[in-house]
Amino acid sequence: MNQDEENAAGAGTAHYRWWAAASTGQLLWGIYAYRRGYAGESRMMPLKAFAVASLFVGATASASMASLRACGIYSVEDMKVVGASIRTGLGLTRRTRED
Repeated sequence: MNQDEENAAGAGTAHYRWWAAASTGQLLWGIYAYRRGYAGESRMMPLKAFAVASLFVGATASASMASLRACGIYSVEDMKVVGASIRTGLGLTRRTRED
């Protein structure tokens, strides 16, 4: 087991809880900002819209990381193994590369 795997195994469920907390916080902040609207100067409206959209995108990214960590996927290689397992379970043949 390498250092990353040891850190991930030792952290347990507490490691991905931070990702879930960040996702929840960003989502709530985004909803609050969206519902509050914008009562200021109209020239700043695009900035406000970008900021609110960024909160929703950040919440989605944090939730994705939390779910990946909770499932035990810590690297791209882990994701490749999961993908191969899904393809095998569906009965699909292995993809050939066209390099």
